[in-house]
Amino acid sequence: MSEWKEYKLGDLYDVHNGLSKGRKFFGSGYPFLSFKTVFNNYFLPPKLSELVQANEKEQKGYNIKRGDVFVTRTSETPEELGMSSVALKDYPFATYNGFTKRLRPKDMSLVCPEFIGYYLRSPKFRALFYGLASSMSTRASLVNGDLLGMSVFLPSFETQERIASLLSSLDDKISVNKKICENLEAQAQALFKHWFIDFAPFKDGKFVESELGMIPEGWRVGKAEDFYSINIGKTPPRAQQQWFSESKNNNKIWISISDMGNCGAFISDSKEYLTPEAQNKFNIIMVPIGTILLSFKLTIGRVAIANEELTTNEAIARFILPSTEYREFTYLYLKQYKYGRLGSTSSIATAVNSKIIKSMLLLMPTTDVIKGFSSITSKLFDEIKTLTQESSRLSSLRDTLLPRLMSGEIKL
Repeated sequence: MSEWKEYKLGDLYDVHNGLSKGRKFFGSGYPFLSFKTVFNNYFLPPKLSELVQANEKEQKGYNIKRGDVFVTRTSETPEELGMSSVALKDYPFATYNGFTKRLRPKDMSLVCPEFIGYYLRSPKFRALFYGLASSMSTRASLVNGDLLGMSVFLPSFETQERIASLLSSLDDKISVNKKICENLEAQAQALFKHWFIDFAPFKDGKFVESELGMIPEGWRVGKAEDFYSINIGKTPPRAQQQWFSESKNNNKIWISISDMGNCGAFISDSKEYLTPEAQNKFNIIMVPIGTILLSFKLTIGRVAIANEELTTNEAIARFILPSTEYREFTYLYLKQYKYGRLGSTSSIATAVNSKIIKSMLLLMPTTDVIKGFSSITSKLFDEIKTLTQESSRLSSLRDTLLPRLMSGEIKL
């Protein structure tokens, strides 16, 4: 640690507040960096998906360049305050959200952007923001003076590059695995469409009328609960923190919609856990490996396969399979289901409840067809699971190395 030097963020960066625009300006125009993108990414993605109408003056004043650090400036929870994301390239014509602050390097020879991206997300630095958030009122805004007065400890630029290179190599492999998994799932989804939407393998057979149109003879249409055992998750009283833990040790995996946001097809872990005491006191139902999870409150239609015995909160329905051969069919069916037709109000996010989910009309092929489809697509899903597990191990390794590298405990 002797070679590491203490700086204030204000020694290294100039701060600038983001651009506030009304919703009528969104949906077309130029790339825009959102609060959500900053919150969810160590580094800005190669392309910003959100668009906003921004004039030349706004583009000039709120531009994004390599090395810029973006920090979330508002907080409803300590976890939301000061989450950072770093630009690794210039983004021509792009602007950024008013709920974020931009830190622009004063001297690029002092800070390696790739290193800073990891450093500002390290547990040691995040703890500083937890301290700030605890003294702020709900939705208070991070003050520039507090931000620029925060201390950081940096090694030489060359050491920063070496540390960043090691951590980036892990993230690169995780990214490659993710792309392969997405491709494999796309292949499976194409096969699902071929079999169960276009009915291509069955066109020479007899078709009959149903509530969902013409279907192959012998297939059934019914409510979801006719084909699956479906139950809903549960949340213990939030005011009683003894039921919750941030540690996995001996505790129960407790999935939220947020956990399902970036997990891919299989989910094995959660950000928060329930204690065994909570499970017993509140009769928390654990679901078996292979259960299909479906989010149905606020964010509707996220789907994942339980890769561990786990439980969920009350915003997630759990489809327990009749047999393992139903895994691929059920997952792919729920992924492409048209949830917009559920509910009776204009706001699907508030209209859908567990009763509606259990009453969803589904098409169920014969058991032989389900088994035949599984014999083909299970290989794709098994490969997805293997790659997902490898990425999970790499992610754990990165997260284990991160605080030790950022404290100077491990030297490169």
